[in-house]
Amino acid sequence: MKTNQPNILFIMSDDHASHAIGSYGSAINQTPNIDRIAENGIRFDNCFCTNSICAPSRATILTGVYNHINGVKTLDDDIDGTMMNFTKLLQQAGYATAIIGKWHLGHGGKSDPTGFDYWNVLPGQGDYFDPEFIEMGETKKIGGYVTDVITDMSADWIRRRDKTKPFLLMCHHKAPHRPWLPSPKYADLYEDVDIPEPVTFHDDYSTRAEAARAARMRIDRDLLPKDVKGEPPAGSTPEQVKSWKYQRYIKDYLRCVASIDESVGILLDTLEAEGIRDNTIVVYTSDQGFFLGDHGWFDKRFMYEESLRMPLLIQYPKEIRAGGVNKDMVLNVDFAATFLDAAGAAVPAEMQGRSFRPIWKGETPDDWRTSMYYRYWMHLDKEHSVYSHYGIRTHEYKLIYYYADALGTTGSLDERRPPEWELFDLKNDPYEMNNVYHDTAYAGVIDSLKRELAALQLAVEDEPYEGEYEG
Repeated sequence: MKTNQPNILFIMSDDHASHAIGSYGSAINQTPNIDRIAENGIRFDNCFCTNSICAPSRATILTGVYNHINGVKTLDDDIDGTMMNFTKLLQQAGYATAIIGKWHLGHGGKSDPTGFDYWNVLPGQGDYFDPEFIEMGETKKIGGYVTDVITDMSADWIRRRDKTKPFLLMCHHKAPHRPWLPSPKYADLYEDVDIPEPVTFHDDYSTRAEAARAARMRIDRDLLPKDVKGEPPAGSTPEQVKSWKYQRYIKDYLRCVASIDESVGILLDTLEAEGIRDNTIVVYTSDQGFFLGDHGWFDKRFMYEESLRMPLLIQYPKEIRAGGVNKDMVLNVDFAATFLDAAGAAVPAEMQGRSFRPIWKGETPDDWRTSMYYRYWMHLDKEHSVYSHYGIRTHEYKLIYYYADALGTTGSLDERRPPEWELFDLKNDPYEMNNVYHDTAYAGVIDSLKRELAALQLAVEDEPYEGEYEG
């Protein structure tokens, strides 16, 4: 084992928005164990995903390339396990590698996890209670609550690891993915508390593209009885029903997060007990953000901030000063290159991400990105009806183009909609309530952003939409 090769413990939850984490200043939640990572390391305030949906984000994290390159554009695309990924490269660099928990990139043949010495994953979304796991190709059912089961297996793997090698362990939680089923341990958490509603809870989408109005993700009309586990009180007004549904939804969501936070504490304590805390990079993140009643919504998919932003907390005492906060723009496509860099392994030229290790060391490169490219491909999926779109985010503005065409992607509905644009001035409108695309005062900004968007597409080898709408 090379003395300069750190262990990597990568903890990823599913749909855990940063604004439900204490260290991000959450107004609705406390996460003391996740916050330990921030207190002992660095908090990234501008970590973004390149496609806000589960499978595509996971594929990008593994491969270090965008979805049009790795082929996982939608939830219905399986990964090709023969592709290069950073776990295979860590194996070649002498690492023991494992993944435990949610995989969600297909099973069987070429879509099983590759690059891992050990894998034990949930089939599909997995179950919250008494879940099935696929361990190295063999299906087994394990009693208990899924977060606890994943935690116990992860801690056990750390204790039983090959101690002659550095390790990568990817601990992937199912929670807090819909449907939100908390552990009995936390079933009564927040029972007598009213969770504050977000400031955009009653958004009417009046200035926005039709895409915002058409999406079926609204708290008031699109949450199902199984989501809120009951019916609102008889005689409730529409506004009261909406608030009642929000409380039911958000409390179960936060109860699921409570188990995640407990899990993080157990894993951190395991590193301490094993005497490897100082030589282990600990990462806490989620595969994307999530709407927690923001804009009156649940779910993700849109390029809006609450969906686009990922939590990213990292501790590594050898290189990261405790209590740091960084506002540079880092992306999920950067994770693979960063881990390889930290391990002293070469980063392949075909990887499209860039190591942000210098940033966590306090040395932001002069040529670091000031804008990012996003693309959501799954047009009008059967449940949420979000339009396909792409766009650019800078530190000041966000420009979104809803091209609204399936383009043959799997899981999309082949029904085109009129293309539309949105522009948000993030400095003056951080909640993205006012689309200023048609404001002539922003004509110069729009022209500049469109040129930069085209340059980003060219740089990542994606193609702009060239279809014509016939409505």
